[in-house]
Amino acid sequence: MRKLIVLSFVTLDGIMQAPGEPEEDTSGGFPYGGWSAPLWDDFMSQVMIEQLNKPYDLVLGRKTYEIFASYWPHQDNERSLIARGLNSARKYVASTTLQKLDWHNSTLLEGDVAQAIQALKGQDGPELQVHGSGNLIQTLLRGDLVDELWLKTFPVTLGTGKRLFGGGSIPAAFTVREVKTSPRGVIVASYERAGEVQAGTMG
Repeated sequence: MRKLIVLSFVTLDGIMQAPGEPEEDTSGGFPYGGWSAPLWDDFMSQVMIEQLNKPYDLVLGRKTYEIFASYWPHQDNERSLIARGLNSARKYVASTTLQKLDWHNSTLLEGDVAQAIQALKGQDGPELQVHGSGNLIQTLLRGDLVDELWLKTFPVTLGTGKRLFGGGSIPAAFTVREVKTSPRGVIVASYERAGEVQAGTMG
């Protein structure tokens, strides 16, 4: 069974929408696209290189697939380890509207998405990474299909926008595997699924 890992940039109040560019995702009238950029630095670039410099397959929702497919195939694989990894990875795309996938090594998931991804997890192969893909993440959380969360929490609140835990989560316990903080205050943490929620008293 291979792991499914969600990688996400998130604000203190849980917003994950459009961290990279002003026009990345303006749905719902979202006015804060590119909110992560002022806090990006070499530390964060190195974090991403470390997390993407390994074998993996991608699982993406339609919107994130279209954003990635419009950019990464045009980057130099020889100069960018991130571009090399994303372009060479096998891409599995959850969409009911896309008819054609132009990015190399892309496959459309058919039928029930949760069942399709459960089947992928049961196959031999590298870990499955989910980037962006807010709507897809809700499906994965509801189906208890997420094995790890690799979160970058930025010291900013936005008050509005698509949230990482936007109604798709179930009661679940996680173990913190690693935590580090960038010079600009971004908390980089990884969490591993760890059974059921335990309750008790503080006494």
